[in-house]
This record gives sequence, C-alpha cells and structure tokens, in this order.
Amino acid sequence: MPIIGLEIHVQLNTESKLFCLSKNSPLSEPNTLICEICTAQPGAKPMLPNERAIELAYIAGNMLKCSLNSTFYFMRKHYFYPDLPSGYQRTSTPLGEKGKFMDVGITELHVEEDPGRYELRKGLVDYNRAGVPLIEIVTEPDMGSAEEAEKFLRELERGLKYYGIIKKDGTVKVDANISIEGHERVEVKNINSFENVATALSYEIRRQEEMIGRGEEPARETRHFDEAKGITKSLRKKETELDYRYMPDPDLYPVTYDTSSLTFPERPWERAERFISTYGIDEKTASILTQELALADLMDYLAGSLDAKKSANWLKGPFKKQLNYRELSVASSKLSKEDIRELASLYFEGKLSDDAMEKILIEMLDKGGKPQEIAEKRDLFKMEDDALLPPVKKVIEENEKAVEDFKNGEEKALSFLVGKVMQLTRGKADPKKAADIIRKLLS
Repeated sequence: MPIIGLEIHVQLNTESKLFCLSKNSPLSEPNTLICEICTAQPGAKPMLPNERAIELAYIAGNMLKCSLNSTFYFMRKHYFYPDLPSGYQRTSTPLGEKGKFMDVGITELHVEEDPGRYELRKGLVDYNRAGVPLIEIVTEPDMGSAEEAEKFLRELERGLKYYGIIKKDGTVKVDANISIEGHERVEVKNINSFENVATALSYEIRRQEEMIGRGEEPARETRHFDEAKGITKSLRKKETELDYRYMPDPDLYPVTYDTSSLTFPERPWERAERFISTYGIDEKTASILTQELALADLMDYLAGSLDAKKSANWLKGPFKKQLNYRELSVASSKLSKEDIRELASLYFEGKLSDDAMEKILIEMLDKGGKPQEIAEKRDLFKMEDDALLPPVKKVIEENEKAVEDFKNGEEKALSFLVGKVMQLTRGKADPKKAADIIRKLLS
C-alpha cells in the first residue's frame, strides 16, 4: 500500500520580503528587486521579520486547526547552492503544530525565506525571489493515493486563496514523500503544479511497486520530476537533519506574537455549509461564493437586507462575470459594499432591466460612480407601461414579416420583436412587459 506525505511551500501575499524592504513581485526583470540583505552582502543584517507574513502564517495555521505557538525563533538551515547567496536558509521553528485538514494530520507549519531561482542548464541565477516569505506545511503520511493527495491540495489551495494567504501570481511547490508500506521512503522535490503532483506520485508509486515486485529495494533518495517526460529521476542521496547543520540565527531575536489580537474569519467550508442551511442556496453556488473572503462577506451583507437567493444568484452570475472579465477580485475592484447593495436593490425592485443593470455595473468598475446617479445620467431606469406603448407599436409597424410569423404560431418571432423593442429603447424596456404588450396588440 502506498504511503504519502507532503511538504507544501506557499509564497505569501505580502508587499515586501521576509527580512528586508525589497518588493515581493515575481513578475519582474531578473535581479531588479534585490538589496544587500536578500543577496547576503558582507556585513548586511536582516531586519525584523515581516509582520504581515507572520500574521498570514498564523491564519493558515488556524485554518488547518493547528495548535498555535506564540513564541518562535529562526534557525539557519545550511546547504550550498547558487540560488542561496548566504549558504543558509532562514527557517522558523513551528508556528503551528498537530493540526488536521481533510482527515490528514498536519505535523507543523513554519515560516521561511525562499531561495533565488537557478536555471541549471544556462547557469543563470535570479535573486528576485530570494527572501520572499514562505510558509511550509508538513503533513503526516496519511494519504494512500495520487488522487487523494491531489484532492487534498485542491482544497488547501481553495482555503489559501479564500484568506488571501497566497499571492495571486505567486507559486506553490510541493515535495512529496512516497513509500510502499514496509519499504524505504523516496522524496520527489519541487513539483510545481497540482496536476504534476498527481502525475509524479502515480509514476513514483508504479516505479517502486515494480522494483519491489522484482525483488529490489527502492533507495532512500531525493528525485526530480521531469515534467516533459512525466517521470522522476534520481538527484542525490536523501539528506538527514544533521546534514543541514541547523543552528539558531544569532542575528535574530526570538519572536513572541500576541495571537489573541488576531481575528480568524469563518473557514470557507464551514461558511458554505451555513450559506446552504441559512439561505437555502445550492451547494455549487455556496462553493462559488466562498472562493474569496470578501465575496463571502458581501453575500452575508446583501442577505441582511435583500432577498438571499436573488443576491446569491446575482453575485455568482453577472457580478462575478464582470469581475472575472477584468481579472478582478471583490477586494481589488474597490467597489464599496454600500454601492453594490444599492445596485442590487434597484435591480431586484424591477427598476432596472438586465441590460441596464450590467451597463451600470460596468461603469462602476471601469470609471466609478454611484448606481442611482449613473442610472439617472444615462437614462437607464425602466420605462413605465404607458411610455412603452409607442416603441412597441413602432416595432410592430416596421417588422411585418416577424408579426406575420408570430400570428402563424412561431414563438421565436416574439423574441425577435422584443429584441427590437429593447434595441429601440436602449435596454430600458422591461422585456416581459414588452412581450405582454406585443401579445395583446397582436391577439
């Protein structure tokens, strides 16, 4: 039986690096986001650890139901590689221990600095990433298949995104420890996507099972996953803890953090269950609305004064569509919850057509402004019934063939005529009322 444990490295969503003020932004020209601290220049000393990084680490620890340690300190983990200019990596003692997530035990969670990026084939090093804050999540060997590990990682990613722990353009890397029960453990390093984790694990399980079937013992070693070929390759003998020569970092004091000052919002899975039971929405909608903390908060805010089911369907539909088109989150959209509620209220009350509501939302996202003011300025409020009669009559007069088709029982012709009314009224007409008037006039 396969036995799988994971070590997951997550780049944290901070503005600056862990021990210096250099910007944390991986999408930049090589070696432009560096300073004397993150490149370990002689005499350079680390600043105090980035407080936001520590806060995010504790939030992640709470999400994973860890026991949180308010005091921790940084160690030097020694190894020699071109991407590590100091010759050691600063890594903390655990901030969280003995957690549980999806029935998988969490051994510990700690903070560390990322090394740089080394391109082995070209011999080039980019230190932009050096010093970027990471959390490392170490699981117990509680998973028994590649599919189980991939499902665990997908749900973990959902939680990390919900709390804004992971940077939008940041990376998640996985080291996987795999063995067949009763045999030696093999580590596969730096798997850089969840799809690759499943592929690498499937291959490695098959490789070890075939070796054991031939009477051979898998070596205790570190292996590399070749993404192009979908196989793992031997890198080196597996290091032990002693090989890293851990020692407390003499340049950094122990840290005591007041964890009681932190607020831990409801976990996304628990919130989705509450949405289903409290608001009567389906599981899929609840899942969509709990992909982002600000979106889930917005759902609760709207449901406090508006129809909950209408609010949920509107948020997951036209509202999310316009955000996704612009690659925005609720938080980055800069829209106030009061303005969003005002637009939703006008729409639910029937004062705006679908088209008018979407036009207002687009202007709010692209240019700013208040819903009521935009609707008045652009004359987007729905037409009253008596104002709707002239454009309907005009459409009937100008579309004789569609009128004839409708009289002959073709319902598609009605949709065509309603569309013409919407076009003529610039989206201000209520399509249902327009259809009713057309039916009445042509009956």
